[in-house]
Amino acid sequence: MNFPYARGRRLRTSPSIREMVAEHRLHPSDFIAPVFITEGKKVKEPILSMPDYFRYSVDLAIDEVKSLQDAGIRSVLLFVKVPDELKDNSGTEALNSGGLMQRSVQAIRKAIPEMVVMTDVALDPYSSFGHDGIVEDGRILNDATVEVLARMSVSHAEAGANFVAPSDMMDGRIGAIREALENGGFPDTGIMAYSAKYASVFYGPFRDALDSAPGFGDKKTYQMDPRNVREAVREAMTDEAEGADIVMVKPGLPYLDVVRAVREAVDVPVAVYHVSGEYAMIKAAAEKGWLDEEQAMLESLIAFKRAGADLIATYFARKAAQKLKSS
Repeated sequence: MNFPYARGRRLRTSPSIREMVAEHRLHPSDFIAPVFITEGKKVKEPILSMPDYFRYSVDLAIDEVKSLQDAGIRSVLLFVKVPDELKDNSGTEALNSGGLMQRSVQAIRKAIPEMVVMTDVALDPYSSFGHDGIVEDGRILNDATVEVLARMSVSHAEAGANFVAPSDMMDGRIGAIREALENGGFPDTGIMAYSAKYASVFYGPFRDALDSAPGFGDKKTYQMDPRNVREAVREAMTDEAEGADIVMVKPGLPYLDVVRAVREAVDVPVAVYHVSGEYAMIKAAAEKGWLDEEQAMLESLIAFKRAGADLIATYFARKAAQKLKSS
């Protein structure tokens, strides 16, 4: 049927009709809230390149996670800022059962047992070189790094993590981590794999937050080339086959086509990371009065759902959840 009998605007006539026929919706349970943790007591440090975002000491991180839960958020992803004196080239501190990540997981799980706690698994916060792997003669060693990542994942599981989230992009690490968790007595600990993590300029504010920028070179020998899509699908399918429970695409908005391609290729849930640079751009433009922050936030988040993402890690998690609950 053609115009005038077919009129698309009939379904856009009023807010009630638009809501009735909306194809995609956001819910607070869609969001994974990143939480940055640092040493100390009663510490709440602003991250200058990420307005309204902070690093918390463990005691205040508990309050932050409780607040996120009150907003309707069901999962948090923990990152730790490791003191320079504890960094080396072998990830020694990453395996410390009394380390900052392990203590954070224990404290949060004890205080808010209903919250799903996910942990970042990578060596860059612990590395004296700022890389995601062990360095030898300027090269990032894959297999030696994977061995440490598997032990690190078991350490996080022992502390009580519900999911480990390997963000390193080493080959074979999902299979090694799954095997280590099984052998360690943690068959119920899930893996959210950063399966398609691109070598992106949009991570800059995050590296400020954790002081984890590479000390030499770049991360292009392990993170993905932004020009490739089929490679991302292959990586996601490989991770699924090796035991990943969730696969992730990172960054978000510049890679919506990758989200869609991965969604069509795998059967496990697909997550996307709305990264620090994307967050900072919206905040900066809103501060200048160039766009409406709230509307830009919601439009960005619904784009991820439209592309096929089941879960969204975003620094807007709290604000978006509060907005959805009040609307």
